[in-house]
Amino acid sequence: MKNRLLIIVLLTSLSFLSETKAQQDAQYTQYMYNTMSVNPAYAGQRETFSALLLHRSQWVGLEGAPKTQTLNVHAPLDYDGRLGLGLSIINDEIGPTKETHFDIDFSYTIHTSYEGRFSFGLKAGGHLMDVDYNKLNKYNPNDVLLQYNIENRFEPNVGIGFYYRNGDKWYVGLSAPNILETDHFGNNEDQIYSVASEQIHYYLIGGYVFDVNPDLKLKPAMLFKGVQGAPLQADVSVNALLKEKLTLGVAYRWSAAFSGLLGYQLTPDLMLGVAYDKEVTDLGKTKYEKGSFEFFLRFELFKNSTILSPRFF
Repeated sequence: MKNRLLIIVLLTSLSFLSETKAQQDAQYTQYMYNTMSVNPAYAGQRETFSALLLHRSQWVGLEGAPKTQTLNVHAPLDYDGRLGLGLSIINDEIGPTKETHFDIDFSYTIHTSYEGRFSFGLKAGGHLMDVDYNKLNKYNPNDVLLQYNIENRFEPNVGIGFYYRNGDKWYVGLSAPNILETDHFGNNEDQIYSVASEQIHYYLIGGYVFDVNPDLKLKPAMLFKGVQGAPLQADVSVNALLKEKLTLGVAYRWSAAFSGLLGYQLTPDLMLGVAYDKEVTDLGKTKYEKGSFEFFLRFELFKNSTILSPRFF
């Protein structure tokens, strides 16, 4: 039964046996803390040196279910915060496949008003893909498409993004972190045996902070992700920040999952966050699927002394 569930997961998430167009980018519940992974214009927006380490285990209990590790490091390069630079590394595994992305992010910010900031960002790098067909339970062991693994297949990456924020009140961003539609393939004596097509993903993000009282801030946020060949994905969340320390939140991924979020500012420089997703699809009704877990640790240095309280985004 577990093997059947794994096959369903693989078919609905990625297909490597023929040229397909499907949703491929890693998925995050705590996207509001991991903005630079999807929008290079966010580089330097924390106005300090900021490093984030995130791990996600999706559909725990299923063999071959997705696992993602992300490292983001970024900072402004000048006093005015007009130039930002970042490094992004993402390791994503699902079933027999493994992808490692490594990108440099650059942003340029224009001061549109006293509090308004409009940023343009570029992402450049690449990723390596491995596909190990030996991890599959092959229905036909002699299938020529499953005979030769893909090892360290490199493809370049170029992305673009736009981001606007108004002080510490609201923000909105539009991006396409990979605008190169490339094909992964392997061959044996010039015969292609498998193809996986990378598709352009488009992201729209936004959020608004309500100052309920001096000890409570409330921030609704949203993320829309679109890619050809897959339904539009919509994530909406509401987070409450208590006394600049404790963050409590709930989220909903449209027709997919409910989530609970918890974060705590351990020190002025260190924040820990966790999230749990419960599927509302048929997959979530099985006894093998235990939900999805996400953890992150954010570390920041050299904070601007003029910032009286930490920004909520």
